[in-house]
Amino acid sequence: MGRRWRLSTIRLSIICLTIIFLSTLYLSFSSLPEPCNCPSTSSTHLEDDNAPKQRTITETAQNKSIVVDETEHWGPHKLGIIVPFRDRFEELTEFVPYMHQYLNRQKIRHKIYVMNQADHFRFNRASLINSGFLISQKESVDYIAMHDVDLLPINQELRYEYPEKGPYHIASPKLHPKYHYDKFVGGILLLNKFDFIKINGLSNRYWGWGMEDDEFYVRMMEAGLQISRPENITTGTENTFKHIHDKRKRQRDYNRYYNQKQEMKRRDRLTGVDTVQYTIDNQHDITISGAPVTVYNILLECDLLATPWCIHPDVLAASKRKERIVEKYDRPIKH
Repeated sequence: MGRRWRLSTIRLSIICLTIIFLSTLYLSFSSLPEPCNCPSTSSTHLEDDNAPKQRTITETAQNKSIVVDETEHWGPHKLGIIVPFRDRFEELTEFVPYMHQYLNRQKIRHKIYVMNQADHFRFNRASLINSGFLISQKESVDYIAMHDVDLLPINQELRYEYPEKGPYHIASPKLHPKYHYDKFVGGILLLNKFDFIKINGLSNRYWGWGMEDDEFYVRMMEAGLQISRPENITTGTENTFKHIHDKRKRQRDYNRYYNQKQEMKRRDRLTGVDTVQYTIDNQHDITISGAPVTVYNILLECDLLATPWCIHPDVLAASKRKERIVEKYDRPIKH
């Protein structure tokens, strides 16, 4: 009797152990998670110093992550917006944020260079553009826009893309709100750096307002450059650009002194981007309404023997020594 009871106990123990083992095995498999349909973890989500870095923008919308790779949309060329400037601060505060947003919508890599003439000479738009071009070449700029601060493009069809085939005149005489003659190339003109160097930039002899772009037109024609302009634009002279110049507050210097009128009608073969004389007094990287811009305070130099009209006669007469007008600046940044 005792022996039979011991055998029953052993069998019962074996049965219990078998049941426990099978139960554990079943629970182990049933507790595994179901396969996940989530996206796999990529190198852009890991803190891996060796992983390639990408310029991405991630937005969350309706619990979905939208990744935009800028390298697929932004062009390879960098544009330098060169703005010749003096005493136009109200226009500048509107120009910088507007153009920054306008160019961003077109995916144009760009930097805005405000060339502020800080000396006492008459305004020289051409020399400021020449100096701005030289400065921009130190920062890998591929092409420039010679851009008036008071002219804003309204029509988004006006493209600021790289002008590979030659100068591209955005402010066409058929679209500009004020100037409509065929040879007009002012307002907004795009050139790649090779074409600008080929024609030696602009003449430095134009002090006061106007006519430097007419001489620049002759340079482009003599160099065999083909000027193109916007086509198939549905807007006209009234609604393609916004002209924010207030001639009552910002009177332009149209005065002509000495033999300036006659000299300005001649093709200048002596001066250009390779002869411009200027000093960077200082520079400031600022933001206007969130838009970045670099302001260069420029001190130009004038040769009174070559261009005595660089300064108003009344100022010249007030000087006891004429050579005092031709200032020589001993500064670290010299060109």
